[in-house]
Amino acid sequence: MHPVIIVLIVVAALALLFFVWYISIRNKFVTMVNNVEEGFATIDVYLKKRYDLIPNLLETVKGYMKHEKDTLEGVIKARSMAMNASGEAKVEAENALSGTLKTLFALSENYPELKANTQFTELQGQLKTIETELAQSRKYYNAVVKSYNTRIKIFPDSIVAGMMKLEKKPYFELDSAEERQNVKVSFN
Repeated sequence: MHPVIIVLIVVAALALLFFVWYISIRNKFVTMVNNVEEGFATIDVYLKKRYDLIPNLLETVKGYMKHEKDTLEGVIKARSMAMNASGEAKVEAENALSGTLKTLFALSENYPELKANTQFTELQGQLKTIETELAQSRKYYNAVVKSYNTRIKIFPDSIVAGMMKLEKKPYFELDSAEERQNVKVSFN
């Protein structure tokens, strides 16, 4: 066999091998991007459920907590901001909403009649269930983001990630140490 033909066969085999490798890695990235998007969409579903539940909860609480106007307005404002936010701002807005809800429930401890209200306890239970599902969704989302972020940085996959213009995705996490603290309620 002529040496030129051998070289052409080797070059063609290497090109084919590179093409198969590229397609394989690209398909894995497409799957990972879809998993990240699915994870965020699932969080959005639970956030929507929470947004829909909050007005009913506030309406129930209003009659009992007449002196807590600032807290109620804070929850309404935080809900509105969270509903209208997107991207990384959504994470921050959700953290703010979670904080105002914690304050609301902490304050409800000081109103025995409210705690005894069946509608309030049912709404609180529904919200607790949604928060649990939301936490699980965030956990899943953060796991697929970790996998994705790691993969786009690992050589040689980083070459394909660069060709696809893939960028690091943000985690859905608490922003500051202050948000990790328990809510303190004081009536002075």
